[in-house]
Amino acid sequence: MTEKRGWLGRLAAGLKRTSSRLSEGIAGIFVKRRLDKETLAELEDLLISADLGPATAAKLVEELGRGRLDKEIGEQEIREILAASIAKLLEPVAKALVPDPAHKPFVVLVVGVNGSGKTTTIGKLAQFHREAGRRVVLAAGDTFRAAAIEQLKIWGERTGTTVVAGEQGADPAGLAYDALVKAKAEGADLLLIDTAGRLHNKAHLMDELAKVIRVIRKLDPTAPHECLLVLDATVGQNAHQQVETFGNLVQVSGLVVTKLDGTARGGVLVALAQRFGLPVRAIGVGERADDLRPFEAASFARSLLGLPAE
Repeated sequence: MTEKRGWLGRLAAGLKRTSSRLSEGIAGIFVKRRLDKETLAELEDLLISADLGPATAAKLVEELGRGRLDKEIGEQEIREILAASIAKLLEPVAKALVPDPAHKPFVVLVVGVNGSGKTTTIGKLAQFHREAGRRVVLAAGDTFRAAAIEQLKIWGERTGTTVVAGEQGADPAGLAYDALVKAKAEGADLLLIDTAGRLHNKAHLMDELAKVIRVIRKLDPTAPHECLLVLDATVGQNAHQQVETFGNLVQVSGLVVTKLDGTARGGVLVALAQRFGLPVRAIGVGERADDLRPFEAASFARSLLGLPAE
């Protein structure tokens, strides 16, 4: 319970920029005012400014106005109503990554642009699943960047997990194959494969990812069992483009949203959930290993509106 309270506190602190923007905006709009079409329009603009997206903002405002037009309403009540509505929207996508024991190892391909926090996310996921008692193997498949290889090795030492790595420029598909061989030999529960994230040449990246999948399927025809896309929340609406781009490259089955503590655009997660309906497996609100946790709809929605978790 103490650990959960600690995480909720970090979540609230991490979303402070977004929640402050929304809370202050709501307070400014609803100072002794009735809920009319003008205030609803202002609220809709505020939600869009926090990157919840026009469609989501319109939906939330329409729901808020239903049966409440021309009535006195306070900012606290507005925030409570919005938080409940957002939680309801997010509930269907709040699905933690749970490795299926029928697949041993459960193979997760992790994709995303460079700078999204992909390699760090893999390290944090390794720590989380190691603490849950699972055996984990990491594959340093972003062979384009020497820093990514070294970073994953450090996470391997830190979390006590095996890291399969090669030299910079090594064949990512061959490395992924070797990592799967190693994971099988060690009886690992989970294999996390890092990948390159350079989008300047999409055709090359598509060929590289397709080859990785083709090669590991020689060992396990059902792999990968999950394809996680890591998104940096600070890019705001550009995250939509990344989901579309990677969705064309591979079959993305889940999202991880990082760096929510570095932006006032935390609402982008709500917009992504509404538009794509992909499971949000985890969110990150800091640099520490335990700052990445499974996504929970209600605690996120309340923190987004600056409300204490229930």
